[in-house]
Formats: sequence, structure tokens, C-alpha cells
Amino acid sequence: MASTMAPSDVQRPSARVRVQKFGTFLSSMIMPNIGAIIAWGFITALFIPDGPFPNAQIASIVGPSIYFLLPILIAYAGGKIIHDVRGGVVGAFAVMGVILPTSGTLAASAVDKAGNSIFTWANGHEAPMFLGAMILGPLTAWVMKKFDQSVHGRVKPGFEMLVDNFAAGIIAAVMAIVGMFALAPVVLAIVGALGSAVQFLVDHSLLPLTSLFIEPAKVFFLNNAINHGVLTPLGIQQAQEQGKSVLFLLEANPGPGLGILLAYMVFGKGTARASAPGAALVHFFGGIHEIYFPYVLMKPKLLLATIAGGMAGVFTNVLFHTGLRAPAAPGSIIAVLLQTATDSYIGVIMSVAVATGVTFAIAAFLLKTDRSGDEGDLAAATSSMESMKGKKSLASATLAPAAVAVHAGPIRQIVFACDAGMGSSAMGASVLRRKIQAAGHPEVTVVNKSIANLTDTFDLVVTHQDLTERARQRTESAVHVSVDNFMNSPRYDEIVDLLSRTNTGATGDAASTAGAAASTAGVASAAEPSGTPSAGGHAATGQQPGVLGREGIRLAGTAADRDSAITEAGDLLVAQGAVDATYVAAMHEREQSVSTYMGNLLAIPHGTNEAKGSIRRTAMSFVRYATPVDWNGNPVSFVVGIAGAGDDHLTLLSKLATVFLDNDQVARLEAATSPEEIQEILAAVEA
Repeated sequence: MASTMAPSDVQRPSARVRVQKFGTFLSSMIMPNIGAIIAWGFITALFIPDGPFPNAQIASIVGPSIYFLLPILIAYAGGKIIHDVRGGVVGAFAVMGVILPTSGTLAASAVDKAGNSIFTWANGHEAPMFLGAMILGPLTAWVMKKFDQSVHGRVKPGFEMLVDNFAAGIIAAVMAIVGMFALAPVVLAIVGALGSAVQFLVDHSLLPLTSLFIEPAKVFFLNNAINHGVLTPLGIQQAQEQGKSVLFLLEANPGPGLGILLAYMVFGKGTARASAPGAALVHFFGGIHEIYFPYVLMKPKLLLATIAGGMAGVFTNVLFHTGLRAPAAPGSIIAVLLQTATDSYIGVIMSVAVATGVTFAIAAFLLKTDRSGDEGDLAAATSSMESMKGKKSLASATLAPAAVAVHAGPIRQIVFACDAGMGSSAMGASVLRRKIQAAGHPEVTVVNKSIANLTDTFDLVVTHQDLTERARQRTESAVHVSVDNFMNSPRYDEIVDLLSRTNTGATGDAASTAGAAASTAGVASAAEPSGTPSAGGHAATGQQPGVLGREGIRLAGTAADRDSAITEAGDLLVAQGAVDATYVAAMHEREQSVSTYMGNLLAIPHGTNEAKGSIRRTAMSFVRYATPVDWNGNPVSFVVGIAGAGDDHLTLLSKLATVFLDNDQVARLEAATSPEEIQEILAAVEA
């Protein structure tokens, strides 16, 4: 039976998930700007007076970049995450409020009419405001977002631009002043405390103890969140003061990962041993550390080896007083050596070698003395890592081929399953069907069904990642593929690649299969939309009468958040007489189970499978938003409500999929000025 979940039944995120989410947010402000940080590091190393090519004119870039450019870029990135470009702009301006009073050199030049320093409390400090930017940028964008939501739909026509621009200017100015007098002193105190703590660890040779936290956290949470979210901002300040920082090496040292993979190459078993050499190359030279995480997850006791190796590497760096000029991103040995300070090459190389050796020795002992007789499930470990990371790992996919790669024979029948079988699955099936047809596989049929109606007769099942386990219970013999984006998931391309392998040379009956598929395509069903006319259906080249009528289209939505947008789309269905009012509640219930965000600015909320009794006739609603709605962290400008009593809505869903995969068509929808234009755009696209 299909599962439904009331809002009160939704489990709260675990502490691990909350920490992961926060760390990811921090790293998301640094990661886009790594190139600029590296550029600053190169100019600093090469052209300052102590560099190999001293040049005062070029070196003049160093100060403004570290004090102004980099914090502004970080604040912009943080603001953009919260409220798109508008949030980025106000966040970038507001951060000036913490930049100026926290630079001792610049603050000394700011004087009042009597000639006294305005920011006397800041004199003597030279702290690049990375931390301030990571706080004030997102905070200002959040304030801007809340203001926009509060006035959305309330501004008189013709005054929108005036209100938007002046509101942004006022909020940016006010937050800059708040940052100057309220946040700057706090940030200086925090930066000073953190710097003192790091120096204390270095002075007392305690820095290696950080590996007790860093190495397990790399595997169980998110390595980039640790490195770029925490260590990079602290390291940049240290590098600005000392010319290098050992903090850049705490997480980036490739030695522990290499030691694990070498141990598997010698003492591992089965797939893990066979794949370890390739993984070692990707890890050590490519800098993709996440590729070794599944090997540790297979045998969690190997964490002891990575911790010991990490501590040995950090101890070596402290012993030789080594450091990097800027972050090594990615953590490749090549990137590490390129960023190594001139006086640190021997120590850095030794730290990598020592970390590798210690990790290898301990991991080899643990693997050799392992009496479990179990080689470990690399695919399961990879899946576990991806689940903890919250996203697909492209690098780790090379270790344990995707589930779609283990099918023994040709694949003929693919089903895209979702909770209700009328919205998400139809869209996903339409996109996947086109890709498969374009790749020249007429022998393959792609249908969509609700999970409740699945039978164990399909070769391959595609579901949203939150529904895969439910689908697996009904189709145990099928290959299962999980996706997190219905419109343009990279897994679709993996499926097409699989077909080119499994179906080649096994299509002797392709012609007959294709003929059967063609005849089947002429018969519409709730599980298989078709571009051809069907019994009781309509031609794909025209608009379905009554499914998306003019009265169901709203070009200026008023909702400010996801739940309000669902209600707005549902109310249009009720107003058309297509559903009972109870169906709107079922749409919210469906959203609590699995998100209906499709990708490419589109969401298609619809009711649960059990709510079909509330549907009087098939209908759709279409709502466009000038300011994108936040849909679980994704921007949505188009919300299409669905109520499917039969299959009349499926052809139009196929058209929607085509539209939202085409940027030109999306632009036409954004520019449309009447409901008739919306209908024309959708009807003109071939299903």
C-alpha cells in the first residue's frame, strides 16, 4: 500500500544531518571562490618583496584582494544562496561594514573632524573578514528575503521597481552599519580567540589531535565542509600573517587515503582489491578524496588507521614548520605541491609519505588479521556514503558500478514509479523515454506507475531516492535506479549507456519488440502516456480540452513559500470544479512524503494515490511567479497542480517535460502575457 505521511509524522532531521547541512552551507560560500583565493596565493608567493620575482606594482594587488575582494565575493556567494542575485548584492555591500573597522591599516586612516581615529578599538588588528562575510552576507540576504515576502503582492502596479530598488538599498545600508558597530567587534574577538587556539595547539605540539575529529568526519559527514567551511577561512588569515598555513594540510593531505587504498591493493579481497589501484590514482593525483571513503565504511575499524596516519602527517608538518600558501583544491598531490611554501617542500613531502606509511601499516594489519571472511560490499558502502553526503558521488561511481550496470540480460521494460503515479513519474518517464528513443533503442518501453500498482515484471525501475526501498519490496528482481531530479538527472544518461551495453547483440527480436511497443503506444493507459491518439484520448499535437483551461492559469502567483504555492495551485483546481476541497490537503500530504520539485524551475504538486476519490475530472492548474518560490532550497517559478482521474493529463505532462528541458521555451513561458499564450506554447511542443 502506498505510504502517506502527515506533517506531524515527518521525522525531524538527525543531528548528523543538521551538522552536515550547516557544514555544506559554509563550504558553499568558499568553494565558488577557491579560484580567486588560489590566484591571491600565487601573486602573494611570487611578487611580494620576499618572493622569487619581487614586483611592488603587482604585489599591490595582495592587500586589496585579501581585505576587500575575497570577503566581498564570499558575502555575495552566501547571500546568493539565501536569496539569489538580489541577496548576493545586498550581502556584498553590507559586508563592507565589517571589513573597514577590522582592518587596522584602513581604520587608522578613518578620522573624525578633530583628527582622532574613529575606530580606535580596531587599531593594530589586521584580520581579513572571511568570518564576517560568512555571517553578514547570508544574514543580510535573509532580511532582504523576508522583506520581499512580506510585501509580495501588496505593491501597487507600476511601483514594483521603485520599492524593490529602494528597499534593497536601505536594507544593505542598515545592515552595513549594524555590521560595523555590532558585528565587527564580535568577529574580531572570535577571530582572535580562534587564532590563539590554533597557535596554542601549534606551540604545544597538540595540533595532531585534530585528526581525531577530522578523519572520521571526512568519512561520515562531508570533507569539503570541514576543509573549506572551517579550515580555509582560518588558514587564509594565518597565511596572510605568516606567509603560509599548516591548516590547509589538515584535511587535504592525501596520505591517509592513499595508505588505505594501498592496503586494499595488497590485502583486500574481491571487488575492493580489484578497484583499489584505479581509486588510488583518482585519489592521489585527481584529488577526489571521497573515493576512498567507501573502503573505510566497509571496514569501519580502518578509521583507526586513517586517524593514526592523519596524526602522523600533521605531526610531521608541525615538526618541519611547513605550510601551504593557499588552499589545495582539489586535494591532489599536484595541487598540494603547487601551493607549498618555498621553505616547506621537504616537510610537506615527508608529511604525505609518513601519513601514507603509517596508515598503510595499520590498515594492512587490520585487513590481514580480519577473520570475518567477508570481503565487504563496496556498492553498499558507496551507497551508504552517498546517503550520508546527501548527494550522488560521481567519483565513487567508478568503484562500484551503478546498480544499472549489473543487469544480466537485455532490458526491455522500464517503469518510472512514484507515490501517486500521475505526476512525477509521468514527467520523469517522458524525459527518459525521449533519451532512450534518441539513442536508438525502439525495443525498450518506458511507462509510469504508482508504487502501489507495481508488479515484479519490469527489468528496471526508476524512482525518487526517497521511494526506492518501497519500490524494491514490490519488484525484487528488477534493477533499481534512484534519482533526485526528475527533469535532468545524470542517472538517465547512465541508463542509456547501460542499454548500449546490455541490449547490443541481444536485439534479434528488436523489430518485433519495437512493433509491439508501437502498437502498445497507441493505447493510452494511466501508466504510459503516448504521443499518438488513443482510445478516448486526444492527439498529441493539440491541447487537451478541459485539462488546462484558461481559468486554470494564473500568470502572477501571490504565494511567498512552498506550502502557500501548493494551496494556490490546488485552489485553482477546486475553482474549476475538478476536485473536492479535500484534495488540496492531499497535495500537502504528498509533499510531506516526497518533494514534487522537478528541476528547471518547475514543481508539480499533486495528491496522494488515496486521494483519487476526491477527483471529479482530470484537470491541471498553472501558476507563474515573478519571484521564485523556495521549494525545499530550490527555486521554483512555475507550479503546475495536477488532478488525474484518468490519463488525459499525461500527454500534457509530456509536453511540459519537453518545454522545461528547453531554455528557449522556458523563456517564452516567462514572457507570456496571457493564458492563451501559455496554452499555445504547450500545444506547439511535440510530445
